[in-house]
Amino acid sequence: MSEETPSPPVAPQKPEALTIHGHTRIDPYYWLREKENEEVIAYLEAENAYTEAMMAHTEALQQKLYEEMVGRIQETDQTVPVEVDGYLYYSRTEEGKQYNIYCRKQGSQDAEEQVLLDLNELAEGHEYLRLGVYQVSPDHRLLAYSLDTDGSEDYVIYFKNLQNGKLLPDRIPDTSYSGEWGNDNQTFFFTTKDEAKRDDRVWRHRLGENPDRAEQVFHEPDELFRVYLYHTRDRRYIILGSESKETNEQHFLDAGEPAGDFYLIAPRQKDTRYYAGHHTGTFYIRTNSGEAPNFKVVTAPVETPGREHWQELIPHRQSVKIDDLDLFTGHLVLYERENGLRTIRVSGLESGTTHAIDFPEPVYTYRQERNPVFESKLLRFTYTSLTTPESVYDYHMDSRERILKKRKPVLGGYDPDDYQSERLFASADDGTEIPISLVYKKARFTGEQPAPCLLYGYGSYGISVDPAFDSNRLSLLDRGFIFAIAHVRGGQELGRSWYDRGKFLHKRNTFTDFIACARHLIAEGCTSPQKLAIRGGSAGGLLMGAVLNMAPHLFQAAVAAVPFVDVVTTMLDESIPLTVGEFEEWGNPKDPEYYEYMLAYSPYDNVSAQEYPHLLITAGLNDPRVQYWEPAKWTARLRDAKVGTNRLLLKTEMGAGHAGPSGRYDYLKEIALQYTFVLDALGVT
Repeated sequence: MSEETPSPPVAPQKPEALTIHGHTRIDPYYWLREKENEEVIAYLEAENAYTEAMMAHTEALQQKLYEEMVGRIQETDQTVPVEVDGYLYYSRTEEGKQYNIYCRKQGSQDAEEQVLLDLNELAEGHEYLRLGVYQVSPDHRLLAYSLDTDGSEDYVIYFKNLQNGKLLPDRIPDTSYSGEWGNDNQTFFFTTKDEAKRDDRVWRHRLGENPDRAEQVFHEPDELFRVYLYHTRDRRYIILGSESKETNEQHFLDAGEPAGDFYLIAPRQKDTRYYAGHHTGTFYIRTNSGEAPNFKVVTAPVETPGREHWQELIPHRQSVKIDDLDLFTGHLVLYERENGLRTIRVSGLESGTTHAIDFPEPVYTYRQERNPVFESKLLRFTYTSLTTPESVYDYHMDSRERILKKRKPVLGGYDPDDYQSERLFASADDGTEIPISLVYKKARFTGEQPAPCLLYGYGSYGISVDPAFDSNRLSLLDRGFIFAIAHVRGGQELGRSWYDRGKFLHKRNTFTDFIACARHLIAEGCTSPQKLAIRGGSAGGLLMGAVLNMAPHLFQAAVAAVPFVDVVTTMLDESIPLTVGEFEEWGNPKDPEYYEYMLAYSPYDNVSAQEYPHLLITAGLNDPRVQYWEPAKWTARLRDAKVGTNRLLLKTEMGAGHAGPSGRYDYLKEIALQYTFVLDALGVT
C-alpha cells in the first residue's frame, strides 16, 4: 500500500453465535448494533474518513457534477397553485435556500402573498429537517404541521394561527405522519408509534386542552398492522384505517361530529384489502375481495357498509390493475395499470360514459395530484417520461380538454428530441419476459459500440418503478451513458401477480430477473460488464447485495443506498423497528422453511471470498427503517472476505435517516458523489 493510498478501517471481530432451528451462524460484527458504544461511532467515522480520502481525487468532478445539476434547476420557482375556497395554495423555492416555502394568496394570483411556513427558518440550527403533517383547517384559519429534525421519523406537531402568524401553545411530540382536522376547526386527529416505530394509535386532541390528555380513539395491538388517517374527498368523513401488507379494515367518522364515534365499514379478513371513498351517502370501495387480486370497485350504503351489502360496480380484470380511485361531484376517476403502463379512466356518474385519457409516448408515467375540490370538473395530474420533464395538466373531464399548467424548467438548453427512450424485454430463468425501460442521448449512443450503463432496480413491496424524468440523470446521459430500469418481479408493474411472484418463497425471482436484464443489455450490445454499473436503495439495496453475491462478474460498479442486507438477523429480532410488519413481505424466519430460504439469499450471510465490483454503500445513523448497522456490518464483512483491489466505501450520514440529506442542495451533493463514484469506477472522464 503506497503512502498516497490510505489503509481501510478494520472493524474488530467479536464473534456472536446465533442459533435457531438447530443451526448456528457466527456473526463477527454483531456488536456494531451498539449505537451508544464509542467504538461503533469511531468505526463509522473512520469509514467516512476513508471514503473521503479515497474519493479525494474526484473532488473536482464532484463539484462539476453538482454545478451541472444545480445549473439545470430553476432555483427560484413555485408550484402551480391549488385553489380551495378562494385561497390559492402553493409552495416555492428561492435560490440558495435548501427548503420549500409554503404560501397562499386570497382571491387571485395578484393578491398579496401570505407565507404560511418557511422551512428554511425552521431548519436553522438543525442538520436535518423533514416536514410531516401539513394540514390547513377547513376554515383556513389554522395550520397543523409537524417536523422531524434528525431523520428518526419522530415528529412534533405544531399549530399556527394563520390570522396573526403566532403558534398556539398546543405542541404534540413523538407523533407520526398522519393527521386530519375535524370540520369544527378545533379537533385534530393524529397518530403515534410504539417502541418498534409502528403507527399503532390514533388520538383526538381539542385545541386549547392539554395535549398530554388527548383522547385515544383507536389502538391496534396486532404488531402486523399500522394505522393511518385520511379524509374522503367531499370532506364528509374521516377514514381511520389499520393495515398490514396484505390485510386491512377501515372505520369512518362524520367529520362534522368530530367528538363522535368511528364506525367499522367491514371487519378485517385475512389477505383482503379495501379502501373507501364517499359520494352522496354511498361508499365507493376499491377492494381485492372475492378473488380480485388486481382490485375491483364496489358500492355500499353508508348506513349498511358491510360486505353483505357490497354491490359490484366495476369488475375485476385480469389484465388491468386498479391502483386508486378519485370521486368528484360528477365523475369517478380510476388510476389503472395495464401492460406495465399507467392509465387514467374517467366515468361520468350521471351520463354513464367512460373514456381513457390518451398519453403521447410509448414509455411514460404520471403522478396523481391533490385535487382537493370535490365539485371540480378539472382533474389535475403530472405527466412525465424518461425524456419529458414533469408537466402539470388540468384535464376537463367532460370536454376532454387538456391544459398544460406548467412544465418543470430544465435550464441549460435541454432538448427532449436529443434523447431516446425505449422498452426492451429480457427473458428470465423461467421464461418470463421482464420489461426494461431505458433512455440515452442519441448522439452519444448509436448501438455500434457498448456504452456505459447504469441499471436501476427495486422489486419489493409491490412498489412499481415507473419511467419518470430526472434532470440530474442528464449528467450521465450527456457523457454517453444509458440509464435503464429493470422492472423486476416484486413490483406491480404488470399487476398483482408480478408482486406475488417476487415475494415470500419466490423472492429469488427478483434477483434472477435483475441478472437477466443485465445479461440482456450485454447480449444486445448496449453495454458490457466492464461498463455496467448498478444502483438500488433500501429493499433495492437488498437486490444489490444479492446479485453481487450471485453474479459479481457482470458488473463493474455498484451503489447500494441504505441497503437491507442483514435479512435473517433483522427478521428474527422483533424488537427492531418495523420487523414484525415485514413478515408479510419476506416471511417469518421462525418458520424453518422461510429461514432456510432467506438464509440462502441474505447478502450479509452469503458474502464469500470472490472479487466484487467497486462498491459504494450509504447509511443513516438515525435510520428507523434500515438500521445503520446493516450496511456497516456488510461493509466490514465484505472488507474481510473480498479479493482483489476494487474499492469498497461506506458513507454514513451521522445526522440523518433513511432518506439521506434533507436539503435540496445537500441531496444534490449526495447524488453528485454517487455519480462520480460510478464515472470513476467505469473510467468515464
